[in-house]
Amino acid sequence: MDADDDTCAPITDEIRANGGDEQRTRRPIISGDQLDIEAYASLYSGRTKIMRLLFIADHCSDEKIGNPSMKLDALRMAYDEIKKGENTQLMREVAQKINGRLGPSYELDSVWCDTVDRRAEQKKEKLENELNAYRTNLIKESIRMGYNDFGDFYYSHGQLGDAFKSYVRTRDYCTTSKHIVHMCMSVILVSIEMGQFTHVTSYVNKAEQAPDALDPITSAKLRCAAGLANLEAKKYKLAARKFLETNPELGSHYNEVIAPQDVATYGGLCALATFDRTELKSKVIDNLNFRNFLELVPEVRELINDFYSSHYASCLQYLGNLKANLLLDIHLHDHVETLYDQIRHKALIQYTLPFVSVDLNMMANAFKTTVAELQKELEALITDNQIQARIDSHNKILYARHADQRNATFQRVLETGREFDRDVRSMLLRSNLVKHDYNVRQLRKL
Repeated sequence: MDADDDTCAPITDEIRANGGDEQRTRRPIISGDQLDIEAYASLYSGRTKIMRLLFIADHCSDEKIGNPSMKLDALRMAYDEIKKGENTQLMREVAQKINGRLGPSYELDSVWCDTVDRRAEQKKEKLENELNAYRTNLIKESIRMGYNDFGDFYYSHGQLGDAFKSYVRTRDYCTTSKHIVHMCMSVILVSIEMGQFTHVTSYVNKAEQAPDALDPITSAKLRCAAGLANLEAKKYKLAARKFLETNPELGSHYNEVIAPQDVATYGGLCALATFDRTELKSKVIDNLNFRNFLELVPEVRELINDFYSSHYASCLQYLGNLKANLLLDIHLHDHVETLYDQIRHKALIQYTLPFVSVDLNMMANAFKTTVAELQKELEALITDNQIQARIDSHNKILYARHADQRNATFQRVLETGREFDRDVRSMLLRSNLVKHDYNVRQLRKL
């Protein structure tokens, strides 16, 4: 490699330390162990815990993930969790997926389902009678509470559409900012479960516009909800900003939707894929609040630091180790490939920036790939105008197309001279006009 100036030696040393010297002492890499489902599930509560377990059960046998043994463990835990609630429809679905493979203890419990359904009918009738009485008496607060109870009832039984309608109906009977925020949070919860993220964005904005100041925990919850909505919409930079703004006081207060570890993972990967080096330093690495989240996921913290320090081989190895588990995340799985591609492309671009020429063999070694594959990636980036360079395919060298600095300097000097000449002529003309009293005489004639 030939660098632009005499600083090439330390930069070359850095690149060699990044994959060019196989004999170097490598830092230990935290391996991407098989997901501990029990520990993972303990981070969540309520419906999202069940849905995440079912998602793992449905996807852990995929070829790219390759953990089929996890499926029955996930189904077993989902079955146990459903038994704590009142969603009989979900129970029937899970029992069908288990299909007797976990023994008689995990077969469909018809007695439990019938008991819960019968109790649900009685409760629903009671709620209807109470709500009708409140509406007859026109007591706004009681009507609001009645609709809210109906929303909770429908949500616990898995009837998300009816729960959404009931929560929205409380809006007409809200009399304080606290009521409005409570309504918004309930609607946001149901909307996330339904995958209706346009509603999430809308009600996050409504909650943030409440007249009274929000407490730190509620504010953090809204940041997380907005982050998920932007992630779903593939607005990765906006998603990163929302997660980075999340207050660490969130803790486990929103585990019915998201865990603090998710905030670190989602925010860190989105930032890495979309932020430039300056933003990565100021908004992620030096962000004291977000650092609290990163401490919960050391692998993400280390890969961000490695990327910023140009330790690309180590960074990409962390990403590779984490990939299987990230593909089992209910919110992130659809975005893993896109985020990984963007991060890798940024690494390739940053690697080539300081140099006039780059040996593709050495670069391929740093990125743990073949020269042929690396050449295809670089060709795509050059075609997309993200790298200003050309490739010598025969000698396997990348030559940067740097601007002609000498010519550019002469052009700037000439332009400065023209501007100076124009300014001097203008000043001389003005001074002559003043000297000959031209403006005054013109005014006198008028």
